[in-house]
Amino acid sequence: MDGDNNCTVVLVTAGSQEEAENIPTALVELKLATCVNILPIHCSIYIWEGKVSKDREWQLIIKTKLSQFPALEAKIQELHSYDVPEIIAIPIVDGSQAYLQWMLNQIAQ
Repeated sequence: MDGDNNCTVVLVTAGSQEEAENIPTALVELKLATCVNILPIHCSIYIWEGKVSKDREWQLIIKTKLSQFPALEAKIQELHSYDVPEIIAIPIVDGSQAYLQWMLNQIAQ
C-alpha cells in the first residue's frame, strides 16, 4: 500500500485511566477509529498557565483514517476533561498492506 492510503495515527493524552478507556470506547463504537492502544505515561512534564507541571497521564494511540480526523477531533473535544487536549495526527506512510486494509475497512465511510 502506498502513502496515499489515508491511514493515520492520532496521539491523545488523557488525565485518568477512566478517561483513557472511555474516549477510545466511544471512538471505536462510532467507527471513528479502528483500534486504540492505551499506554501509561510515568510522567508528563509541560508548561501550563505559565508554570511547569508534572503529571501522570495515559497515551492513546488511535488508528484511523485521516478523512475521519474532523469528526474524531470533535468527539475527543466533547469527551475530554482538558481545556486543550493533545490531538495530533501522524500520517502512516506505509505498512503491512493487510493491516492497513483491515484498518480502512473498519472505519465509517
